[in-house]
Amino acid sequence: MNKWSVGKVNVTRVVEMQVAGGTKFILPEATREGCLPISWMQPHFMDEAGNLIMSIHALVVDTGDFRIVVDTCIGNDKQRNIPSWTNLQTDFLSDLTQAGYPRESIDMVMCTHLHVDHVGWNTMLIEDRWVPTFPNARYLMAEKEWEYWSAHEDEDSYGPVLQDSVRPIVELGLAEFVSQDHRLCPEVSLVSTPGHTPGHVSILIESEGDQALITGDCIHHPVQMTRTEWCSSADYDQLQGRATRENLLERYVDSDVLIIGTHFATPTAGYVKRLEDGGYWLDVS
Repeated sequence: MNKWSVGKVNVTRVVEMQVAGGTKFILPEATREGCLPISWMQPHFMDEAGNLIMSIHALVVDTGDFRIVVDTCIGNDKQRNIPSWTNLQTDFLSDLTQAGYPRESIDMVMCTHLHVDHVGWNTMLIEDRWVPTFPNARYLMAEKEWEYWSAHEDEDSYGPVLQDSVRPIVELGLAEFVSQDHRLCPEVSLVSTPGHTPGHVSILIESEGDQALITGDCIHHPVQMTRTEWCSSADYDQLQGRATRENLLERYVDSDVLIIGTHFATPTAGYVKRLEDGGYWLDVS
C-alpha cells in the first residue's frame, strides 16, 4: 500500500494484484530483448530477466470532504476470458477497509475508462445478483465512453464486463455521465486523454499549490515513457493514443507534477524526466 499527499489531499493505493511477466499481450513490442537495455526501469518496473512488472490497483483520493475511488480493478467472482482474471477471490475489500476506507464510506467512483480491469469492483455478487459495491457513491464515467461501449459491447474479448459491472449501476440510477473536462470537486478534475478508448480520461489533483496526475491507461507502463511508440494491443486508436501520451509527457516533463500510474508497480508514482538521447523516464527517487 502506498500513500501520497498532494497539498491537503491524500491518495492511497489499494492493490488487487501485481505480477511480473505475462504483459506481452498488452504491449506486444515490449519483449525482454527490447526492454532489458532500458536499465532505469530496474528494479521497480522490470525484473532481471526483462519481464515487465505491472499492477492492478485502485486509488482512493481523499480530499477531506470527499472520498473518491479511481478505477475499481477486476473484482471477485467475475467470469472473464483471461484465465488469471476469472473468478478471483482476493482480499481487496478488506484491504480497502484496513486502509481506512470501508466501502460504505466512499462518495464517488470515477472510472477512467470502461475496460475490464477498471470497473470490476463497481459491483459485487450477493445472492446471485450484482449489487453496487459502494452503495452510497455516485459512479462517474465519461459520457463519450459510455456511449461508445454501450453500442460496442465486446464480450468475446473479456467476458460480460458491462453486463455484470456497469449496467447494474446504470439501471439503478447511480451512474453520472460527465464531460471529459468535468470537475468532481474543487481539488479534482478530469483531463481528456483519448486513444486507449474514445472517452478515456486522466485525473488531475490540485491542492495548496501541489499537483498530481493519475494517468489511467494512456500510459500503461513506464516503458512507454522511453518507447512512446509502443502501443497497447487494447488501444482503440493507437495513433491517437501515442499522440496523447507524447503530449502528456512533454507537458509534465521536468515539472513538479507527481505522476501516479494506474498500472505502475510499486512505488507507482514519480516525476517525468527527459533522457539525454531522447524520450523520457520516471524518477521515483
